[in-house]
Amino acid sequence: MPLLKNNSEIQQFQNLALLAHQVVEGFISGLHKSPFHGFSAEFAEHKSYNSGESTRFIDWKLFAKTDKLYTKRFDEETNLRCHLVLDASSSMYYPAMEALRLEQLNKIGFSVLGCAALMNMSKKQRDAVGLSIYGSNIHQHTLDKSSERHHQMLLQYLSDALRPKLESDGTKTAKHLNQLAQQLPQRSLVVIFSDMLQNQPNAEAIFDALQHLKFKNHQVILMHVFDGKSEVLFDFDQRPRKFKDVETGQIVQLYPQQVQSAYQSSVKAYFKTLELICAQYKIQYVPADINLGFASVFTRFLVARQKFA
Repeated sequence: MPLLKNNSEIQQFQNLALLAHQVVEGFISGLHKSPFHGFSAEFAEHKSYNSGESTRFIDWKLFAKTDKLYTKRFDEETNLRCHLVLDASSSMYYPAMEALRLEQLNKIGFSVLGCAALMNMSKKQRDAVGLSIYGSNIHQHTLDKSSERHHQMLLQYLSDALRPKLESDGTKTAKHLNQLAQQLPQRSLVVIFSDMLQNQPNAEAIFDALQHLKFKNHQVILMHVFDGKSEVLFDFDQRPRKFKDVETGQIVQLYPQQVQSAYQSSVKAYFKTLELICAQYKIQYVPADINLGFASVFTRFLVARQKFA
């Protein structure tokens, strides 16, 4: 595991772990009568021991009190493999974010915290988790493991990903998803966090890469991360604005309201294409507006996990 360099990095690491725990516990407490039976691998209840059953889960303390044999029944446990994929290209660092706070997340902050929270959920189930972080190159790639040491290492990688790059980092989603399809040794639940902002000529390549993952028998969830206010509604004031492509450096100056309607139509069409392609390939498409919280992310993950198991 890489060493933390200073107090600021230690604080950021601890803050990520704490927030991930808080958002998961808050979501679970809000489920009330949950449809996700089997989410918790914790002790559920006792049942009478029947002759011939394994003695592994006999409650010997209860036997000492009652002189009767009971076993502990646990909610369903599985050995699911979950591989998280994080797009850390320059466009994911929009809008600017000073620190990781629930009330002010940018796309990378939302995605990093989402990954950490899903790791927290998977840890409760003793699932094996792996992580891939990419931009124009692969920044990190780990195998799927379930140890505490591995969990802490992944948290450190995610914490490191929060820091913006000094230089522009492009996006090669198709290339890296194809590599991942070849590298994952066993059937896995693959969860991709990406804003899916690509140059148009690469769109078909991305769809082919998603299909490649499905062809390899992986279950895939695409968490499409975006800032609904500015990236979908294009909600800016009437002053002239200068927009810069953080990956190519291209600059466009315009009055936002003059292009707002055409922009919204174009974005809506692109989102619909993503949704339809995912439906065609049986990939779960989850629109994840960073302003609306994690409920849709967690719910779709738990549904997919049940189907996978």
